[in-house]
Amino acid sequence: MESLNEENTRSSSCRGVSFEIRAPEVFPEPVHSQRLLSRSSSHFCDVERDDEDEKHGPLPIFQEVSNDLEKQQPGQALEPREQHTGDKGDRSVTPVKTNESRLSIILLDQGLFTVYKRLFAVFFTVNMAALVLAIAGNFSYAERKAATFAIYNVLVLTLCRSEAFLRLVFWCSVKALGRPWVPLRMKTATTSFLQSVGGIHSSCGVSSVAWLIYALVRTLKHRHNASPEIIAVASAILSLLFVSCLVSFPLVRHLHHNVFERTHRFAGWTALALLWVFVVLTAGYDPKSESYDKLNASRLAKQQEIWLTLLVTLLTVLPWVTVKRVSVSVASPSGHASIIKFAGGVKAGLLGRISRSPLSEWHAFAIISDNKEGHMMLAGAVGDFTRGLVSDPPSHLWVRGVHFAGLPYLVHMYNRAVLVATGSGIAVFLSFLLQPEGDHPRHGRIRPSEQMEGEVVVVTSNPQGSRDVVDACRGEGIAAFGPIWDS
Repeated sequence: MESLNEENTRSSSCRGVSFEIRAPEVFPEPVHSQRLLSRSSSHFCDVERDDEDEKHGPLPIFQEVSNDLEKQQPGQALEPREQHTGDKGDRSVTPVKTNESRLSIILLDQGLFTVYKRLFAVFFTVNMAALVLAIAGNFSYAERKAATFAIYNVLVLTLCRSEAFLRLVFWCSVKALGRPWVPLRMKTATTSFLQSVGGIHSSCGVSSVAWLIYALVRTLKHRHNASPEIIAVASAILSLLFVSCLVSFPLVRHLHHNVFERTHRFAGWTALALLWVFVVLTAGYDPKSESYDKLNASRLAKQQEIWLTLLVTLLTVLPWVTVKRVSVSVASPSGHASIIKFAGGVKAGLLGRISRSPLSEWHAFAIISDNKEGHMMLAGAVGDFTRGLVSDPPSHLWVRGVHFAGLPYLVHMYNRAVLVATGSGIAVFLSFLLQPEGDHPRHGRIRPSEQMEGEVVVVTSNPQGSRDVVDACRGEGIAAFGPIWDS
């Protein structure tokens, strides 16, 4: 029995921070005792698969991150507590389903009442309520300014996918809530919301199409108030937004991701360019003379549509201003993954995007860094792009200068978090091991007598692995978060 325990526990160290890799005691037996059979993603695949891994199955990385790493008690497990994750659902543990495909887990196991879908429903309901009032003649402003409501929705959906804006929001959230006295309920609710803002993005995208359809129908009914050019441009914008919504449907997005990414990008850019034409023509058109005699700078400056479109344009252009081609060093310790090295340190919890062809596709990976001289990315060789890094390692890659924040960054908000990873999913958390001091100067060190149990579990794995761990934790009343696969 003693030899078996030794065989199932591996030790490692990283810049003086030692940690054990073992199956966590906190999870129920049905979850961690069965091998996770779902296919790995390009971010979370096994780096090496030796005979021992085949024999025992992948063991999760179980690492506690606290404000005092040197003094935390070894082997300390999370105690079940009341769950505050923002989701009210069945807390029973879901048994492992070993015959499911990765796609079925992504599409079918999200649940009907996730925060993502609730946000979608709320924003869509508000938009549709306003639209119904406008159609019924009880909301005269929306009736006259239907196209403006469509532009407002475009602005909101752009904000929800603006990496620079969300980086600021994440930073402010950690600054405001990352203190020991802030209630755990508030922290987990904020984490759920920030992780699921994609629901607002999707909802506003669909709503903008609905508003634009209504605006176009009204314009056609009162054709004498608009020029043929305005109608043609509005129709083109509507078509582009509709196509963008179609390719964003989850099944299409996951089965044909490159098609989704390129269509979404180029249709969006074209629609934005046409939006400028639309607002300028609309502002300058005079129905009485059927000409553009009113078109001048003073009149344009007074149109709110111009300023909304300008803000959307700035948010869209900002990430591309920071794009640059940098030299990289790519190593492949095995055929399963590649390690990409860059110059410059990066704060723990951030992610970055890389590309060989910046106009066609971008790929996001976790950043591994000690926040000093350099940083790395670990890319599992699963897709065409990541396999190409192994077979044909580049000397240069395109990167975006603005690194964006994701779920791992919100770990800074908690007093102590438990991080769980399988395969190259460990890359998401390695920066926390390389930067063990974290935010001590801001919070101060907590004395051993005041140390708390882990407040939250954060997992990065393949879809089935993430689902099983999150479901098991929530079934025990422990707050847990994992990837939601919304993009």
